[in-house]
Amino acid sequence: MKPVSGISPVRIAIVDDHEIVRRGFREMLAGQTGFEVVLETASGEELLETIRQERCDMVLLDISLPGESGVDILRAIRQRFEGIGVLILSGFPEDRYALPMIRHGADGYLCKDCEAEELIAAIRSVSRGQRYISAKTAELLASEVAGDKDEEPHHLLSERELQVFLRLAEGWSVSAIADALHLSTKTISTYRSRLMEKMGLCSNAELAAYAVRHGLS
Repeated sequence: MKPVSGISPVRIAIVDDHEIVRRGFREMLAGQTGFEVVLETASGEELLETIRQERCDMVLLDISLPGESGVDILRAIRQRFEGIGVLILSGFPEDRYALPMIRHGADGYLCKDCEAEELIAAIRSVSRGQRYISAKTAELLASEVAGDKDEEPHHLLSERELQVFLRLAEGWSVSAIADALHLSTKTISTYRSRLMEKMGLCSNAELAAYAVRHGLS
């Protein structure tokens, strides 16, 4: 369907490491008025290169990507580009990563098994410059504010600490993480020590076990 005459369509990039998922999102958006998919990729690096060269209004972004993670890409977008909405579409349920991702600059977070109507509503909200808070995320926020539930340790991590945590959970070495994030090994070691202290962990083995136990990897 074509957008209403005189109104520019919302230009959307889809970033997910599964082709069938990207295709499903593209087909879903093709049936909606006012949307134009300008990029469909598994690579966060390709996304960043594309939005340097042409207009993109919003990104549908997965967390788990080859190379740079969704956390890395979200950080890069917020640092380098203004006015681009970012909606996280993840295979992880909201109670795993929704609060950290929203704190670190995402405009919304949905699990990939959400209903199509909710996804379209979320995209429309973010495209208008609003944040989209799902019912589940709103419940998590309300519980946090009311103090009804102890916050998960990984929710306390800073953006950089979360980047390091995700890679340590996948078995990356400190030097490999340093190369990927363009930081020194000393800096990465410092982030590792901080996140271990915040999470009450003593070793990479405990960290990996935590990630598995909480469904984070």
